[in-house]
Amino acid sequence: MVTMSDVARAAGVSPMTVSNVVNGRSGVSEATRARVAEAVSALGYRANASARRLRTGRTGAVGLLVPEVAASYYTHLAGRLSRGLEPHGYRVVLERTGATRAGEERALSPERLGAYDAVAVSPVVLDGEEVRRAVGERPCVLLGERPLRGAHPQVAMDDVGGSVLAVRHLLEHGARRVAVVGGRPARAGADMPSLRTEGYRWALLDAGAVVDERLVVPVSAFDARGGFEATRRLLEGAPDADALFVLTDAAATGALRALADLGRDVPGDVQVVGFDNDEGSAYTVPRLTTVDPGNAAMAEAVVDLLLAQLRSGPVPARLLRPSGAHLVVRESTRAVGPRT
Repeated sequence: MVTMSDVARAAGVSPMTVSNVVNGRSGVSEATRARVAEAVSALGYRANASARRLRTGRTGAVGLLVPEVAASYYTHLAGRLSRGLEPHGYRVVLERTGATRAGEERALSPERLGAYDAVAVSPVVLDGEEVRRAVGERPCVLLGERPLRGAHPQVAMDDVGGSVLAVRHLLEHGARRVAVVGGRPARAGADMPSLRTEGYRWALLDAGAVVDERLVVPVSAFDARGGFEATRRLLEGAPDADALFVLTDAAATGALRALADLGRDVPGDVQVVGFDNDEGSAYTVPRLTTVDPGNAAMAEAVVDLLLAQLRSGPVPARLLRPSGAHLVVRESTRAVGPRT
């Protein structure tokens, strides 16, 4: 079993310094923290959480409270946060809120919060002030697209900008009838689908095109089944659609299946762009062109904000968009040569 002394020898520091790092205490230089974190990772060291809780009152756990744990975006986020926090002695616990007021209030109840030293919360119903009252002095980072005014920092992706990139890409490569799968009515709100649909509309209008509401198709869920059903429904009503902007990669997987079943060649007949750059998007047939919203940079920002609060207390409340979105161009659009 790897001990704290083993880590100290590998990092060239004292066991007390290792203890300070894994317990999130201040007073250690960033260079030393990085050296200890590297040794912790290389040796596979795990702190004894029970002993630490008795000694310090800390649990060593960070809660990631999200609408749906089955959504690939959140499972990937949990993995990135774990890789960033584990070297500092914290494990990540993923908890589902169900995107309801009752579920979010339950996840933020004193009984649940007592299990965590800090939380990263993606609220759908509660606002920033309601989260602040529930969390109290506990370190917290807010996640999500809609502005959440409160006492905590928020990390968000550029949904509008990323969607503009996707639609412009389709238009630049010959698309004339671009549909949005998962779209929402104009001015529907500030959630993910509404913001990504806003980017779709903005890109069309900027190009001098008219937004045809028949090409704005909702989904039952942002998963493969939802994308499959919506794409079939779309093409029944608008068979001349020659490009799809699908609001998540998971739904785009279903859209590709629907197009194949209907005998539509991708990208020859219909071009497809997804959003999220999920790991699976590189393995669809054809490989999916998608928007990478800067997932790694966002996770790094969340880790940094949580550790800063765990070490030194509150940080300024501000909205951060750590990295601009960019396109990952693969085979589902005409930007690459013909497949062989």
